[in-house]
Amino acid sequence: MRRWTLCWLILFFTFHHNVETNGSAEQKNSGSPGCCKVLDRLNCKTPSEPEQKDADYASCCMKTLPLLLNNVHLDDTIKALGVLQKVLEETETTNSTALYQDNMVALLYKPTDDFKGLQIAASDNQVMADSDVPNSKVKVHLPSELNVGQNDTIVFCTIQLPNEMALERIDELYGRRLVGLSVRGRNVSGLQDRVNITINIETSKTMMPKCVFLNTTEKNFSTSGCETKREQNQIICSCDHLTYFGLLMVSAELSPEDEAILSYISYIGCGISLTALVIAVLLFITNRKLRADDSKKIHISLAVALILLNVHFLSCQAAAASSSTELCFYVALLLHYSLLASFTWMALEGFHLYLVLVKVFNIYVRRYLLKLSVVGWGLPAVIVSVVVIIDHNMYGRASLDKSRPNETTVCYVTDDNVKMGTTLGLFGMVFVINGFVFGGIMKWLMCGKLNKPQTEPSKKSKTKQELFTLLVLMILLGLTWGLIFFSFGHLTTAGLYIFCIINSLQGFFILIYFVLSMKKIKASAEKPSTQTFSTKS
Repeated sequence: MRRWTLCWLILFFTFHHNVETNGSAEQKNSGSPGCCKVLDRLNCKTPSEPEQKDADYASCCMKTLPLLLNNVHLDDTIKALGVLQKVLEETETTNSTALYQDNMVALLYKPTDDFKGLQIAASDNQVMADSDVPNSKVKVHLPSELNVGQNDTIVFCTIQLPNEMALERIDELYGRRLVGLSVRGRNVSGLQDRVNITINIETSKTMMPKCVFLNTTEKNFSTSGCETKREQNQIICSCDHLTYFGLLMVSAELSPEDEAILSYISYIGCGISLTALVIAVLLFITNRKLRADDSKKIHISLAVALILLNVHFLSCQAAAASSSTELCFYVALLLHYSLLASFTWMALEGFHLYLVLVKVFNIYVRRYLLKLSVVGWGLPAVIVSVVVIIDHNMYGRASLDKSRPNETTVCYVTDDNVKMGTTLGLFGMVFVINGFVFGGIMKWLMCGKLNKPQTEPSKKSKTKQELFTLLVLMILLGLTWGLIFFSFGHLTTAGLYIFCIINSLQGFFILIYFVLSMKKIKASAEKPSTQTFSTKS
């Protein structure tokens, strides 16, 4: 009993010493106490360190830790886990030693001079090196790249965390289990041959596994440097560093079947749109009356931007799979540029409609189309050029899903902040502006309808025509892209299906609009000649 009491106090002393050493600056600046709230509550005195930290001392700390983690501050939780790892690393042992406590197992492994890697398997109450154990929950493969020798100690531990614990997303942590890996006296990171942690899980169609590590600096779970691979009922966390690892089970936004179907819809729809847009451009070039209409010239500029977008979208995954870095950079840059250009021309569609229908009629702006073209093609070029100047490596191979990087790698913007700031930021402004324009056009149509009394048949015909007009305007203004803002929560799957179908077929709808416009022009051209013929007869 005396031995366990001493260990309890020693662990608190180490904890207290770390907090005072690391938090002295905070104490001076903020006035907060430099010791743990747990220590204050227990009012324990500082004991002397033992002469040798042996396996019994480490076992004592392992048993004490769960009691420390109950109902303490997040800072104290992070520091307590760090103290335990340090205690295990500094435990003196001549041979590989396994330690067991309630909800925790640890292995202190002493390598040989010829270290060729290490396999560790652990259950809730057993751990072994280079051998399997019954009912194993965790298996670890450590690569030979660790380059450890007889003077090093490899530390492995699994901790089943208590229920009342101050740690972000603790309820999502599978089995409430952390897997700790470290090498005594070394900070291991940037491994080329990754550490693989295999965790056995129960199959769940509603939850998606995500490999994470405990970021002690930001005091949360992070996925940086870790990849998630799934093999039936096993999750393999492949990471390039050593620390505390865990597996989060988050709500699955999409099932694998839905992902595959949406992928097919996107590629088929973009292929159809690309063909339709090319036809629309050819119709515009060959029809003199279409070329004379400024509105049609703006529509065709949007069509050209969408052609560029579809071409590079369809090729971005193939370019990422190729070995050419230059090709991937080219595709990524032009995909980003064409997406920004498409959004910009959608905004210019709204600006043009505002001038023509809402603001005034027959307005004249000198070199109007030239000015629109400078904005439509120039603004995206400026944004892309700034990104390249800051760091050209922001264009390259990027993973759309970090849990499955090999399956979702495309050539695009690699920096998440640039994606959010340029793409989502620009479209957000376009969506808001064109939303107001669309509302103004609806008001204009409704006012015209109210001011002109109509018979029932003509009223129905007019209503259908106006609904079709509004649908076309929604597509030209890019408002259908705004469905992505509503594709969250319970609407995720349905919203994404609608989003993919409508927007991947945007070019097809534009072609239909051009064909109907040509029919309208032809009908208006034939109408006067028919009337003249009838009068003469």
